[in-house]
Amino acid sequence: MEGSMFCFQCQEAAKGSGCVLKGVCGKESTTARYMDLLLFVVRGVAVAADVLRNNRLVVEEEVNLFVTDALFATITNANFDDESILKRVRKGLVLRDRLKAQAREKGLALPEKDELDWNGTAEEFDSKSATVGVLREKNEDIRSLKELLVYGLKGMAAYHEHAIRLGHSDEALHAFMQQALAETALDRLTAEEWVALVLKTGEYGVRVMALLDKANTERYGHPEVTKVNLGVRSNPGILISGHDLRDLEELLRQTEGTGVDVYTHSEMLPGHYYPAFKRYEHFVGNYGNAWWKQREEFASFNGPIVFTTNCIVPPSENAVYKDRIFTTNATGYPGCRHIQADHEGHKDFSEVIALAKTCAAPVELERGELVGGFAHHQALQLAGEIVEAVKSGAIRKFVVMAGCDGRMKSRNYYAEFAQALPQDTVILTAGCAKYKYNKLPLGSINGIPRVLDAGQCNDSYSLVVIALKLKEVFGLEDVNELPIVYNIAWYEQKAVIVLLALLSLGVKDIHLGPTLPAFLSPNVAKVLVDHFGISGITSVDEDLKKMGLV
Repeated sequence: MEGSMFCFQCQEAAKGSGCVLKGVCGKESTTARYMDLLLFVVRGVAVAADVLRNNRLVVEEEVNLFVTDALFATITNANFDDESILKRVRKGLVLRDRLKAQAREKGLALPEKDELDWNGTAEEFDSKSATVGVLREKNEDIRSLKELLVYGLKGMAAYHEHAIRLGHSDEALHAFMQQALAETALDRLTAEEWVALVLKTGEYGVRVMALLDKANTERYGHPEVTKVNLGVRSNPGILISGHDLRDLEELLRQTEGTGVDVYTHSEMLPGHYYPAFKRYEHFVGNYGNAWWKQREEFASFNGPIVFTTNCIVPPSENAVYKDRIFTTNATGYPGCRHIQADHEGHKDFSEVIALAKTCAAPVELERGELVGGFAHHQALQLAGEIVEAVKSGAIRKFVVMAGCDGRMKSRNYYAEFAQALPQDTVILTAGCAKYKYNKLPLGSINGIPRVLDAGQCNDSYSLVVIALKLKEVFGLEDVNELPIVYNIAWYEQKAVIVLLALLSLGVKDIHLGPTLPAFLSPNVAKVLVDHFGISGITSVDEDLKKMGLV
């Protein structure tokens, strides 16, 4: 059907099954299909690259960066610009054919697959895109496992790209991602082998989050307990959103001494926790809430907004801030200016700064402070106090409430759940899910805040490190014996890789909401339930009882 699409990669999939006319995220059907075409080309690149690697040949870094970027660009709420996506399609075809030529020069056999052989013209892009999407796989269970794998790879690519921008690239991650993508094209695995590959993706998820943690902390220091201002000053400001700390670093450096203040938005909030950024006096605080409230909050900010990663909500046609949006990295939005890095990865934010100087100061939305910075290094410095509080009974249980926030009213459950938790429980969080409860007056236990914010979604790794350290301290054999329960909210593909990472570490009985993923077929969902105890959420009262919290 002309104009149709199918996408069920995020939690907001229409009717809980999939978006077919336009994405709930705001993605047009043409954009969705062009993303399908890009992934089709990426699979071809991956097949050719995997053949070279299997024959001990080096795959050039340009290929690695292309695959990583393409996966990141197709993540939910990252890129809405058709031309930006098609530019990647064209580049991918060139790289694929270059890899094929390298293989043939070495006398290597290449499989006969459409992903390797198709060479349509630009005029054929649209018609081809309608045939290569999710529904190309007719077996529901294999489709489910393939997409679970691919969405995990998208999350992995996002985290790897951040690390790469800080000089930390891992060839083993590139090789695994491309080998796994190749399998989605070659169709030679059994259902059991697909399950094994999905779980292996989780193992590499732990690896990529550890790599990014190392990249961030080596460059910016370990996050430390920090009070973050929620108010504003009288200077014009720039609002930086997304997750990329390299962009935050460059923006702060270039705005120093200009009279322009810098504020974080949503997932960039944890930037305030890093010691390296605290020297900037014009790094004022955090503005607003989670990503989905941006339409109203961006209008009040008055200055430019820089999107460094996903979490774009398409502005309405008459949005007063639309001409103040800048995108960079894998993001894109039609009509908005895109900031490209130079060959060394540096970016020039002078256009953003010049615009900011012509804008009014932000309108104050609220006052007060948020406390965060409880990543693993800081939390382990409090280990003695935490262990003593557990042994004395002051802390009975920890509740991991990491993940994503979103606009569905059903997500109010998480605010109500946090408020209903007994006073002897502590919330461990990371990601934008915290915006449902991080401004609630939940108090502290023996000086330990009842909400311990480790940082961004990728800092869920910190929660794993903390859990493993507590297991060691208490002399336990199994991480599931700890007084920790998991009530995780998800929205997009970075949450998928976090979930797979937790499963690979043996964590069981995770509650996942507000709904289970639409891409899980009944049989695949049953595997996750039977082997890992994954379940959905019900009511606050029922779930408090199920988790042994009351």
